[in-house]
Formats: sequence, structure tokens, C-alpha cells
Amino acid sequence: MTTTRKKSKALPAPPTTLFLFGARGDLVKRLLMPALYNLSRDGLLDEGLRIVGVDHNAVSDAEFATLLEDFLRDEVLNKQGQGAAVDAAVWARLTRGINYVQGDFLDDSTYAELAARIAASGTGNAVFYLATAPRFFSEVVRRLGSAGLLEEGPQAFRRVVIEKPFGSDLQTAEALNGCLLKVMSEKQIYRIDHYLGKETVQNILVSRFSNSLFEAFWNNHYIDHVQITAAETVGVETRGSFYEHTGALRDMVPNHLFQLLAMVAMEPPAAFGADAVRGEKAKVVGAIRPWSVEEARANSVRGQYSAGEVAGKALAGYREEANVAPDSSTETYVALKVMIDNWRWVGVPFYLRTGKRMSVRDTEIVICFKPAPYAQFRDTEVERLLPTYLRIQIQPNEGMWFDLLAKKPGPSLDMANIELGFAYRDFFEMQPSTGYETLIYDCLIGDQTLFQRADNIENGWRAVQPFLDAWQQDASLQNYPAGVDGPAAGDELLARDGRVWRPLG
Repeated sequence: MTTTRKKSKALPAPPTTLFLFGARGDLVKRLLMPALYNLSRDGLLDEGLRIVGVDHNAVSDAEFATLLEDFLRDEVLNKQGQGAAVDAAVWARLTRGINYVQGDFLDDSTYAELAARIAASGTGNAVFYLATAPRFFSEVVRRLGSAGLLEEGPQAFRRVVIEKPFGSDLQTAEALNGCLLKVMSEKQIYRIDHYLGKETVQNILVSRFSNSLFEAFWNNHYIDHVQITAAETVGVETRGSFYEHTGALRDMVPNHLFQLLAMVAMEPPAAFGADAVRGEKAKVVGAIRPWSVEEARANSVRGQYSAGEVAGKALAGYREEANVAPDSSTETYVALKVMIDNWRWVGVPFYLRTGKRMSVRDTEIVICFKPAPYAQFRDTEVERLLPTYLRIQIQPNEGMWFDLLAKKPGPSLDMANIELGFAYRDFFEMQPSTGYETLIYDCLIGDQTLFQRADNIENGWRAVQPFLDAWQQDASLQNYPAGVDGPAAGDELLARDGRVWRPLG
């Protein structure tokens, strides 16, 4: 699990009306409300916070609050082993501010009701969180603008939070950005990527830029290549309809994996303000080499899991999952090679992979270093040194580990890799968290550092567009049985460069 970021002398966020569009959906129940509960537990929410659910179902305020409490208790606290009960005092503080609006997202009368709720709240501050299907993003924002709900005053802010996927290709991402910027300014837009709420991701910047040891070798003189992996053991579960139109590339690469790439590869910002950090991230994603269609095809692998077995349990193939076409050509695994054309990283390949139904759940960044000069070991048993890595694991065992080559005891010159590092849970108290706590809090206080800017979004889609174009011409798939680490072609992508994936786990 991740933890809530501890800001120095953090104060409660200002009183705000937080509108949750799609309030009856899984995102609100499983992640947003537990995150709000945790923020309240930590004293980071003002008692003037009002939470207003917006959805088409007919539900009273009391029924809505009860539904959220039941889910929080039964699904989040108990089943995930994070505690035995909801703290009555914490939940009571939240419940006082929970309301519900029944309304159609495409009906202007709904927005008139939202305006009335703001007027009655005692504060002009409002955040509109779009936890909806992507098809509603443009329409909801346009209607918020038409109703005057995005107009800010001297003492009142208005902000919109947009979930992923932010577009489905470069063209749609540009169109969505254009729609948003017609009715509000960039400083009002919070494009959220929950990976950036994870402590280990934020720690990349701290580790890189506060330890001079790292910065000295963080370049192409010492780094051979970088691997970024997001492996899942689960299949598509109940998301077959969504996944059929999305696939692994759109679902994971231009957002999650490119955000990790940007944190690893960005230049030191002039300051750690939102504009400086986001500017450097946009630059490095913009420096990803634009492959031709032929190069994109050669530097990518598409895979789809078939039936398999894990720990004696039979698992269905993707095409047998609910709401999936029996002849589906949607990829559930993707591996890419990308290059960053700037002074620091020229010549260093970045290998990215993500997939479902793999052997272990593991999200990690692996920095592989060039071998040290080893002429002094000539005529010994050590003719080639093993690769050494810096491994940053985002989940499930959050922490960092650094390889050190050491001599094994004995008369002969034998070496072994020794891992030096730390796991977060061994050094810090880990409070239950969903990963959204930091992001919600930052939105409420107006800190955009961990949110994506328009140019970063568009640069990401610009980098993956050649792969989309190549796959449109050739949608062939490499099958892999559930429970393995992707198709053999994923290994071959590195093997032809004389490299191998670091084992997962």
C-alpha cells in the first residue's frame, strides 16, 4: 500500500464543495471516498468541506452516505486488512457534509442545481471531479462553463479534475484539451494520474536531486539502459467492455509509464514549483524519438493472454472473458523500445512493458549500469561481470535497492551481487491509503505539481502515435499463457540488443 505524503506543517485544505460526478461508480466507492476518509483522519480536511455526489440514480442524502459507509467498512477496511472498523468520529465529520444530486450529466437543469448547492454552501470554492466514462468529459465541462460554474472570484476558486484516459490518440487528446481551455484556464485543470500519488514515485525526485551520488552517474556515460515494468496478475475482470476499446497501450503507456519515464529522465528543475517540474517533464517526453511506422513496428510487441494455470488454478484466456469478442485483436501486453534524443540520454534505450495475467504483480523501474572496466580480472574465473542495477519498486514492496558486486569468501575470485537498499515499511509508519490522498489534497490546496499539463499529455500521445499507426496496419498478436511474463517476443525485443529483462518480483 502507499502512504499519504506528510507535508511539513500541513494545514487543512480550505472549505470547498467537492462535486463527484459518477458518484455511484467504483472509482468513488473504492478509491475517492476511502481517500477522503483518510484525509479526514489525518486532519487535512476543513470541517467546511461539502461532498456532493452527482449521478442519475434516485438516492437520498442519507442513503448515499450509508452506501458509502457500508462499502468503506466491508470492502476497503476489512477485506484489505487495513483495520477492523470505521472510526465513528472521523466518519461523522464527513457525513455532515455529504449530499447527493440526482441529475443527467447532459441536462442543463442539473447544473442549475449545482449552482444552488454552491450558493448554499457558505463558500464559493468548488472542485468538479469527473469520475465518469470519458465520453462525458467534454460535455460536462462545456455545460459547467455555460452555467458560469467555472468563473472564479477573488476569494473563490473553481477546479476540474479529469481522470484517464485523456483521449484515445493524439487527435482526440488535442480536441479534449481544446474543449477544456475554451471554458477555463490551465491553472484550473487537474489531469490526474494516480501513479503520481504513490510515495515511491515522488521519492524518485527526492532521491535523484538530493543525493549527489545519484546525479553524478545519472547519464549515458554510466547507464546502459532503463527498464520500466507494470505487471499485473489480474485479467480484465469486469472491465471487458472498456478494455476492448482501449487495450494495454492506451490504458497504460501515455499516462502511467510515461510519467515514470519522465520522473527518471527529466532534468533538474530550477525549483520544485508546479510549473518548473511539469515543464521539465513535458520536455523529456517531448524528446522521445518519433519512430517511423516501420521503426515503431520493429520496436514494439503486442501480446494477448490465453488460457493458463497459476498455483493449480485454471485461468480463462482474454477472448473467453465477459464482454470480450471471441476473435478480439485487443492487446493485453505491450513491450516498447523508445529513445530520448537529448544530451543526457542519447544512445540509452528505454524498454517499457506492461501486461495482464503475468506471473507477479510488480511495478518497478530498473536502471541498468554499464559494466566497470574489468581487465584486472583477466585470467580468473570472472571473465564477464554481471549487470548491476538500481531497482525502484513502486508496488507491491515499495522501496529502492542498489546492486554491489562483492567477492565471495574463499581462495578463488568468485563474485556475487549484493543488494543494498530499503523497503518503505521497514523505516516508515505506513498508514492505510489508496494513493489518491496526496492528489486530492493537492487539488484542494491548488498545487498542480503532480498533475499533467496539456503539453505533457499531447507529447505522450505524439510519442505513441507511431505505434498506433503501425498496429492499425498490422494488428497481429503474440499469445502468451496466463501466468507467464508475456510472450517470447517481449524477451526477443531486448535480446537482439544483447540485453535481458530483469526478473520480476
